[in-house]
Amino acid sequence: MSSEDEKYEKLKLGNQLCFPLYACAKEIIRKYKPYLDKIDLTYTQYITMMVLWEMKTVNVKTLGECLYLDSGTLTPVLKKLESKGYITRVRSSEDERNLVVTITDEGENLKDMAIDIPSEMGACVNLGKEEGKMLYDLLYKIIGNIR
Repeated sequence: MSSEDEKYEKLKLGNQLCFPLYACAKEIIRKYKPYLDKIDLTYTQYITMMVLWEMKTVNVKTLGECLYLDSGTLTPVLKKLESKGYITRVRSSEDERNLVVTITDEGENLKDMAIDIPSEMGACVNLGKEEGKMLYDLLYKIIGNIR
């Protein structure tokens, strides 16, 4: 390999960590689509509902931090979920700048329709429990390092 080739070696797509992460995320979200279509949610709506199934009520800032989404991305998602009757959005009585999101009974009922999605996706990914835990830990380590 010439010194000129070596100089640009790091620019090859096959030498990038970011590319397989990007491609994997894209493919996983594509695999989610048929499962999410059954419950009429996009992937971003689904992960938003996951936080709400767990927390029930949360302000938009905290929700954005949980999902690594800015308010410009989150606001249309929340509006759509509200129009479907799954959440309510109300200004905080203590601080009008804070918008509080609360899951509705209808949103809570959606959880039963989504219950099998994680195991269905686990079968698609086909990693052992230990491999899955290792990947999970590594991905969150990367997120922590970048932030």
